[in-house]
Amino acid sequence: MQQDSVMTPPNPSAFQSTHWSVVLRAGGDGGEDARSALGELCQMYWYPIYAFVRRRGNNHHDAVDLTQGFFTQLLEKHSLTHADPQNGRFRAFLLASVKNFMANDWRARRAVRRGGNVTTMSVDNDAFRQQYQQQLADACTPELLFERSWIDTLLRSGIERLRHEYGHAGKSVLFDAIHSHLVTSSEKVPQADIADQLGMTKAAVAMSIHRLRQRYANVIREAIGSTVADPEDIEDELGRLLAVFAAT
Repeated sequence: MQQDSVMTPPNPSAFQSTHWSVVLRAGGDGGEDARSALGELCQMYWYPIYAFVRRRGNNHHDAVDLTQGFFTQLLEKHSLTHADPQNGRFRAFLLASVKNFMANDWRARRAVRRGGNVTTMSVDNDAFRQQYQQQLADACTPELLFERSWIDTLLRSGIERLRHEYGHAGKSVLFDAIHSHLVTSSEKVPQADIADQLGMTKAAVAMSIHRLRQRYANVIREAIGSTVADPEDIEDELGRLLAVFAAT
């Protein structure tokens, strides 16, 4: 019988330092470690930017090139010297930055020129294209699609963090059995089936799901906390993003 227990989180993740602090270190003299951390953030939020660029009327290949060009520019140190966390949230910073990038048409054209000096990032472009295809029926604005993609990225990243935590604690089987209960879905595995599968009581399964949901809520708050400069803005940002997500 597999018991659920309080788990000690693994080594510090990207969520445990604010995204703003990563940006500011990378824009200063933070060294290669700071640049690497910023690169990881760029990969994490690659799809929301790609979706925004697509919704602005670009085809898949041009959107990939523009997104790569945008993040290449962002990774250049001089592009971050004016970043100021007091001006808003990291989400708003990225959206304003990509709008500015696309408004400077000459810069965008230079960045997407094939065969140029654009540093490509390792992302699954085909998967992103398929994800975007599933959103074609949603006639929302580029800005709203960006926000929906943003919260979807946070939620997916939160689930992956929990998967890592449970795996670190030797509870991968438990996580795989109950993680469908984190979201509203018709694909939820009945608790009775989980109990039979894992040799647990129904009460123990229900408690495991409850603890997983509590941890998930905390992880999402931590993730959002890493994107705002003031901790007091966490609940407001959470409410805003959940309202956007609920409207999908």
